[in-house]
Parts: sequence; structure tokens; C-alpha cells
Amino acid sequence: MYLLNENLKQSAQNFPDHPAYIFLGESTTYAELNLQVDYLAAGLAKRGIGKGDSVALLMDNRPHFVSAYYAILRVGAAVVPMNPIYTPREISFILSNSKAKAVIALAALAPVMAEVKEQLPDLELFIYTEPVGSEPAIDQLIAEAETGFESPEMSEDDLAVILYTSGTTGQPKGAMLSHRNMASNAEAMGILFELTPQDRVVAVLPMFHVFCMTVCLNGPVRYGATMLIVPRFHPVEVVNTIREQQGTCFAGVPTMYNYMLQLPNATKDDFSSIRLCCSGGASMPVELLHKFEAKYELKILEGYGLSEAAPATAFNPLRGTRKPGSVGIDIPGVTNKIFDPEGNELPRGEVGELVVKGPNVMLGYLGLPEDTRAALKDDWLYTGDLARMDEEGYVYIVDRKKDMILVDGYNVYPREVEEVLYQHPAIIEAAVIGIPDEVHGEAVKAFVALKEVAVSQEEIVAFCKEKLAKYKVPRQVEIVAELPKNSTGKILRRTLRT
Repeated sequence: MYLLNENLKQSAQNFPDHPAYIFLGESTTYAELNLQVDYLAAGLAKRGIGKGDSVALLMDNRPHFVSAYYAILRVGAAVVPMNPIYTPREISFILSNSKAKAVIALAALAPVMAEVKEQLPDLELFIYTEPVGSEPAIDQLIAEAETGFESPEMSEDDLAVILYTSGTTGQPKGAMLSHRNMASNAEAMGILFELTPQDRVVAVLPMFHVFCMTVCLNGPVRYGATMLIVPRFHPVEVVNTIREQQGTCFAGVPTMYNYMLQLPNATKDDFSSIRLCCSGGASMPVELLHKFEAKYELKILEGYGLSEAAPATAFNPLRGTRKPGSVGIDIPGVTNKIFDPEGNELPRGEVGELVVKGPNVMLGYLGLPEDTRAALKDDWLYTGDLARMDEEGYVYIVDRKKDMILVDGYNVYPREVEEVLYQHPAIIEAAVIGIPDEVHGEAVKAFVALKEVAVSQEEIVAFCKEKLAKYKVPRQVEIVAELPKNSTGKILRRTLRT
């Protein structure tokens, strides 16, 4: 049975003295973590949190996130993870929409929570990482527990996590993920990456993000591996952690790899303990992949996922053929296909919408039956991503359907143009969008961040003309200091349109 709570109990039983995580040099065993979770769950239950409730979690990467996450699950409630830098308006919407009964947050967010509390007077229970006035702290709840906690009977269909999508159109939607959804994906990734208790997984992706939650939290817990918790991404600190703590697995988004590539003093020796690098969250430019691999003599396994699939659906295999530019093949237990607009499977090589089926596919969107019906049809999850599949079943993401640019009726996929821009020796980052054009309908506009090299917009356009059909060449190039990114480092095209 797929239950996240049972995974932790099992690892505590099988590997009691093995480090569950290391944070700022301090190690905590699986037996210790399980006891913390038991006591914190007892404290939550004492304050009225139980099966069927939802509890919001607003925290950066720290041990409190791990214990709170599993304590919420242990009482039978659902975790509502949130980015701690959200505004009061964004937090209030998610708390209201998820009907959260309690909030567990950073003590530094107390002023924000006070503002939220005015808008949501029925929300009474606030727990912080440190004491705040009369509000309890996590450690206080753990300390006051007299005995461990006996979990209610749970089913793998029970709600485990409500993940709010980034809301590219309108308000964010809450993707409801069951224990089966989350635990099956963690297990599949562990099989794919051959995780063992000897592994040390670098957890620097934000823990509130599903990529980290599955690959760097639930996956290691399922297999008794050790999490190396890094509070926030800084390339030098990450490389130091890998070298000093002998990290074996690193999961990141392309931007993280790009920043580490730019480090002048880092060498392959810093990464000598790493056996596996994986990338997700956004498409990895092939040029970046080749440069990183050449400098550090490592292979990066690129994959694909989305919140609604908990998240992974495809990955390049650890053993066997790896295809740069591809997000790989079906992960264990999951099927990817390419459909046309009528819902028919397309022949290999043709571009259509990527659809997914498997035990990781969400239950639906919270309170949004129409959106759920649009996304889930005959057990297939429609991802909204355009892709093609080669003869061997490797998936190539072309672009988001909504990001496609129409120039004189011709399809221009931003990623194709971005791949060319990344080949320019002066460009560090690039993003492409469509802008209105009276003659051609739309035109291509590129935003680029440069190394400390003088290069003109005209030179960049001329470079693209050598490698792209005329209608794909950027009509405008804007040079910026840095491209806008979300909390995981994914470049935000939608922000560039505003």
C-alpha cells in the first residue's frame, strides 16, 4: 500500500541509527526523526487537527519542514505547501481555498500571518518555528507530548498534499494529490535512480516545491537515504556541501546548473562523490548540458514532470541510452503518449499534446470540476505541453501550448530559438516570447542576459539568422541584467510579457 506515513515508519524501523538528514553539520537519525514526528503529530491532534483536515506549511528548507510535513500526514491531514515569500493576498487565497485549519510557518512570517488573520478570522491555529507571543512553537509541541501518536486508519486514496499551480491564467488551482500519487512517484524515482541507504541526496530545491518533495524528501525517506538539507541555493555553498558531505545525488533546475557552470574555481574534483545529477522543472538547453558535463565530467539525466502528476512522468534512464534534448522515457508504472486535438494518438515523430496515465496522476483540482474534466479525460492527464516521441519512446518537449508563437501562420516554438541563443558565447540566459505584429500577427522577441562581453543586439540577430529560418529569427532583442525566475529558478516567460 502506498502511504507516505508508513514509508517513514518503515525506514525508522529498518535503519534506526542511519542519518535521515544532515543540516548545518548536525545529523538526525531516522529513529529520532520518527519520534519527533510522533510527538508533533500528538501536539497537532491535541489542538484539534485530524483526518480530513488541511494544514498549510510556509517554510524554507530546514528540519522543521521535514518533521511538520510528516506530522501533518501522520494525523491524517493534507499538507498545503506554500512559498514563504508569497504576499498576504496570495496566502489568504490559498488558505481560504484549501479550507486550511492551521498554519505552520516561519517565525519571521508572524507579521504577515497577523495580516492574513484579519482576512480569515475563522483560522485560529498558528504554529511557528520559534515562539511568537502566545502562539506555540513546533519544538514546544514536541516537548509537551507525553506519548507517541497512533495514526488513524488511512487509505492510499486519502488526500496527502494540495499543490497550488503557479496560476499562469487566473487564480492558482489546487491539485489534489493522494498518498498513492505521491508515494508511487517517490518509489518510481527511487527505482529509476537506484536509491539506497548509502545515498546522500542534496536537498537544495525548495522543499515546498513538488520536484524537491518527491526526489529529495519522499524518495530518500522511502529508501532510507540521507538528505543533505541546504537552506537556499547559492552555487558556492552547494558545491561546498557536495564536497564536504560527500553528496551522491544532486537534483536541480537548469538555472542551478548554469550558475554552477559559471563558477571559476569549481572543478571536477568537487563533484567526485556525485554518481547522479538530474534536471527538471524546465527544459535544459542542450548547449548548457554539454558545457556542464564537459567541465565536471558528469552526466545529467533530464526528465519531465508537472504538479498534477506528483510530478515525474518521464526521465532519461540511469542505465541505457541517454538522449540530450530529450526528457527520456516512461518512468516505472507511468505511460506517456502524444495526442492530437481530437484525443487520438499521433504517429511517432509528430508534434501533439503530451498526455500521461499512471498512479501518480492527481485526483483533480480542488473545487473546480470543470477544470478537472478538461485536464482528466478517460484517465489521461492532458499536460498542456506540446511534445513529440521518437521511435524508441523518448519524449521531446517542444513547448507549452500557450507559449507557441504564430508568425504568418507558421508555428514558432520559443525553446527552439532559445536553444540557438544559448549557443552564442556571450549569452548566459535567454528567453523568447511572442509580441503583437500588425503585418505578421506575431513576432519573436528575445530577452538575453550576457557575460561581461560587449555584444550588440544586431550581432545577436545576425547569429540567429545563420541558424534559423527567417520567420523564427527574433525581430527584437532586449538585453537585461537578469531574467525573472520563480522560487525554483525557472525562467518566467509570462513575466516578460507584462
